Amino acid sequence: MTKAHTIAIIGGAGYIGTQLSKRLSDQGNTVTVFDLFWFGDCLDKKIRKVTIDAFKIQEKDLRGFDYVIFLAGLSNDPMAEYNPALNYISNAAAPAYCAFIAKRAGVRRFVFADSCSVYGNVGKRVSAETSLASSSNPYGISKIQGEVGVLQLAGPVFSVITLRKGTVSGYSPRMRFDLIVNTMYKDAMTKGVITVDNPAIWRPILAMSDALEAYEKALSAPAKVNGVFNISSGNFTVGEVATKVRDYFGTKGIPVRLVTHHNKIYRDYRVSCDKARRILKFTASGTIESILRDLDDNLTNKKIDFEDDTYYNIKTFKKIFQ
Repeated sequence: MTKAHTIAIIGGAGYIGTQLSKRLSDQGNTVTVFDLFWFGDCLDKKIRKVTIDAFKIQEKDLRGFDYVIFLAGLSNDPMAEYNPALNYISNAAAPAYCAFIAKRAGVRRFVFADSCSVYGNVGKRVSAETSLASSSNPYGISKIQGEVGVLQLAGPVFSVITLRKGTVSGYSPRMRFDLIVNTMYKDAMTKGVITVDNPAIWRPILAMSDALEAYEKALSAPAKVNGVFNISSGNFTVGEVATKVRDYFGTKGIPVRLVTHHNKIYRDYRVSCDKARRILKFTASGTIESILRDLDDNLTNKKIDFEDDTYYNIKTFKKIFQ
């Protein structure tokens, strides 16, 4: 972005939001995070914070903001399946409600944190944004519903962009070890063993650095840009990711063993990011190796209890809603 803006991030105290809010603030933007802080507060001190449920946000709260980014909601399949009702409320109704309020408040652009999980189980086919979103699980379905709801509000003075992100991995002050590369890194560090449930299934992986870049590109896109965009650093089989993690540790003289199963997995997809490259000018630079270096740079020599519940969304979620 070429000039400073006022930006609201709903759900901005989480894994991505903690990094994104700081990056946008460091660029000179005025950033406000609206969040319930279920997972704590690791935000940079410069960030203005409002403790509030997304459904309590009113038009007056968003008046004066140029952009609103919606990062709230339940973030993965285990959380969605633990509480399907809250999943559909949080991932489908909440973004539509917030987009509605943002439009009434005069916000120029609304960016929705979407997911490539909407594609479900499509095997070897590469999915573009026009491909059938065929997920049959609560999380994927709720994300489809959320994007439909927010896109209904798009118009000449209210741009709506939804970013269907691959599985994000990399460091954040609000750290998670329940994401594929992060999990394998943790298992390699603590056990010397990486367990792979099904090495043949595909996943689009998104480095944290590329995720932040994608949101920045979405904010700075021309005003007329609307729609859905796939965002990933690359497509990999789970077995390929595991091998890359093992080999990375091997270069450091740390032996890591792979244990492979062939369990049936209901999510298997890879995506094309051609549309994002063409329209948003987004070009991924992250790799599995760069994600691992990012984790090393920020976690090495720190005293970390890798099994602490705060690093696993479902564990913290169950404590709140048990």
